[in-house]
Amino acid sequence: MANHDIDITVRRGTVHALVGENGAGKSTLMKILYGMQKPDEGTITVDGELVTFNSPGDAITRGVGMVHQHFMLADNLTVLENVVLGSEKLYGIGDKARAKIKEISDAYGLGVRPNALMEDLGVADRQRVEILKVLYRGARTLILDEPTAVLVPQEVDALFDNLRELKAEGLTVIFISHKLGEVLSVADEITVIRRGTTVGTADPKHTTTKQLAELMVGAELPSPETRESTVTDVPMLTVQDLSLSAVDPDGVVRAVLGGITFTIHKGEVLGIAGVEGNGQSELVDTIMGMRNADRGVVTLDGADISAAPTRKRREGGIGCIPEDRHRHGLLLEAPLWENRILGHVTEKPNSKGVILDLKAARKDTERIVREYDVRTPGIEVTAASLSGGNQQKLIVGREMSHDPKLLIAAHPTRGVDVGAQAQIWDQIRTARREGLAVLLISADLDELIGLSDTLRVMYRGRLVADADPATITPEELGSAMTGAAAGHLEHPESPEGTDGPEDEAR
Repeated sequence: MANHDIDITVRRGTVHALVGENGAGKSTLMKILYGMQKPDEGTITVDGELVTFNSPGDAITRGVGMVHQHFMLADNLTVLENVVLGSEKLYGIGDKARAKIKEISDAYGLGVRPNALMEDLGVADRQRVEILKVLYRGARTLILDEPTAVLVPQEVDALFDNLRELKAEGLTVIFISHKLGEVLSVADEITVIRRGTTVGTADPKHTTTKQLAELMVGAELPSPETRESTVTDVPMLTVQDLSLSAVDPDGVVRAVLGGITFTIHKGEVLGIAGVEGNGQSELVDTIMGMRNADRGVVTLDGADISAAPTRKRREGGIGCIPEDRHRHGLLLEAPLWENRILGHVTEKPNSKGVILDLKAARKDTERIVREYDVRTPGIEVTAASLSGGNQQKLIVGREMSHDPKLLIAAHPTRGVDVGAQAQIWDQIRTARREGLAVLLISADLDELIGLSDTLRVMYRGRLVADADPATITPEELGSAMTGAAAGHLEHPESPEGTDGPEDEAR
């Protein structure tokens, strides 16, 4: 049973946090509160009135809006079209709607462009569009599921200031997060659920992250910190002068990546820090062969793979944890064992020569479920039925199961609880000791600093600074990511006459 005997009281005009392990029932509870799922029993009261939500439309009518952990957006539509979809009667679909979107965007510093095509936006911009959709509909109770997962510290602070302003105006926020430090800093009250039931409430003024973690999972809050060095002098991935251009929403061809050069050695974790949308996604896509670079060379274990298709790169030893597990990591309507095969069709144990070995694939899926603690009733259920954190653990298990030479890990612990974080960090550390090279991209700056042997800052499609993970602070790193000067950084000189890819428009 996903939820049973859940009791939660949220006071109007407060920020109320909800925390729990992956699979604890948080998402199910929020779906019920948003009318996406009907409870078998129990009651819901809004502003003192008993209500029944048969659909999200009923919830919206009562002023309840939700920003999902996995976005509900149409890639083939513009920002404006996504925002007004289903709410055309409010402000129409033209200039009045565009003006309202701009008004909300400016008021909350969202930086949303109404004419941008959704498929051209990164994860952070997509999340901002989702937040704007809720505000556009006039919600007085906002459910935010992992809203800070892609934000740097300065952006988190700005978001929290906005939440406090909303609270001061009488709006209510239900805040779901695995970042317990953030929960304590922004919440007025905290409810903890475990395995589908309420296990306690906490006052953030008198609670520590350690106490919250123990209440959630019965263990101390883990740390990614590791200063042991396993870096060798053997290059595993070399990227030389990698450049990529793309057409922006206004139809102008601009450089997205400008002269990216770096080397990752066996046993090394190279961390890339950067605000979402500064070229990290395009860098991963180009290394994986999903985009064709304008110029540059990519070498894996001494072999030039610049022209190789994605399948050959995977077969050559690249594992990839994608930044968006729904778009690039899973077939949501397929069973878990089929998702275990995804991206590794030609490799053991999934195949015998050119023939799929479904029995072996199912057996190995069961192993991954056990070893990575994927909470599921079985391997025949669809990936869509799992919580976000359990979907992530399945992907990590799949990619690590093929003993990759290089692991591209884009936000590897996004949306997972503190216990699962520790397990994923341990898996990366163990494989690193055995010679795995890792390209780590993460919005969790503690994770970046703690796991990386080498740390570089990406800004406007260029690697603009190097940082020492042993000395830099998250605040300094966050400043560098937004283009501000920071200590403990070395700034490589930009090519003469250029400050970033935007100066290379053709």
